[in-house]
Amino acid sequence: MQSHRVLKPTTHGLHSPDGGFHVDPPRGVERALITHAHSDHARSGSGAYLCAEPGVGVLRLRLGPKARITGIPYGERITLGSVQVSFHPAGHVLGSAQIRCERRGEVWVVSGDYKTEPDRTCTPFEPIRCHTFITECTFGLPLFHWRPQKEIFDEIARWWGENQARGCTSLLLSYSLGKAQRLLAGIDPTQGPIHVPRSVARFNAAYEAAGIPLPPTLPMEALPATRGRALVLAPPGSSEEEGVEGARGFTSGWMQLQRHRSARHGAGAFVLSDHADWPGLLRSVKETGATQVLATHGYVDPFVRFLREQGINAGPLEAPGSPLRPPPPRTKGDGIPGPIEGESPT
Repeated sequence: MQSHRVLKPTTHGLHSPDGGFHVDPPRGVERALITHAHSDHARSGSGAYLCAEPGVGVLRLRLGPKARITGIPYGERITLGSVQVSFHPAGHVLGSAQIRCERRGEVWVVSGDYKTEPDRTCTPFEPIRCHTFITECTFGLPLFHWRPQKEIFDEIARWWGENQARGCTSLLLSYSLGKAQRLLAGIDPTQGPIHVPRSVARFNAAYEAAGIPLPPTLPMEALPATRGRALVLAPPGSSEEEGVEGARGFTSGWMQLQRHRSARHGAGAFVLSDHADWPGLLRSVKETGATQVLATHGYVDPFVRFLREQGINAGPLEAPGSPLRPPPPRTKGDGIPGPIEGESPT
């Protein structure tokens, strides 16, 4: 089949000229299709937004009450111009989606951010057959292998319990949308009181409104009464991080790297990511059956090189310097790159 370029990289994001839309545009456009509501993918200023139906609530919190947002049920096909579009589960956060675009029989899929291990807070990842697969590769190096999440939650429970035995409050740094809710769904709430700031509580309410049950939490103002027993879930860099005295922990795929574990968090470093690990990325590429793979948002060069060595027609989404392809991450003393600035480092 002759390959048509269904989507084109532009300074306004991936663009479909025949469909009249952009995917995750970095600035305002007429019509934006959004993979999920994290701030590096969902930005204000567009005339209209389309997203997967379960993600409408969290996207509205991100964009504000005046944004024109239309939710499309997973798997339902709509026609925009001469392009058929549908949203499919990505397993990243509530409402996260891969976007399938079909024009004249040519199918492209934009993965957005995704993870392949199911959890209770979002619809599991669903591989979609396509000709071209545009995939993230945030953790696109062979050293990134995730352990089963139950083992990580057991580690968090032991850490919290050890802190309680010392009369020490536990502060677990976690992003307000996605990671905090996943932690709440996996932690045993009978172990002790759990506090969250307003930035987390408002997303909790959106999850519960979407039918995702979460355990009750307490506001930060109530912390003096539970100090020494409590677990606090708060975003990194927030006022709560500076204001809470106690043991600090962090949950991220970057905790796989020893320098991140030892630099700040020690025993409170937990390898729990909302992105696919190396085996998950490779499995997803295979399951799509794609004859072309375009990589973006992460370790693009080593990931592309490995796919090519396996005989897969792979390349970067765009040439170096494109706003859609972040610059290579800076290496440190161990030669392993660290998080790319501007990414969701989860």
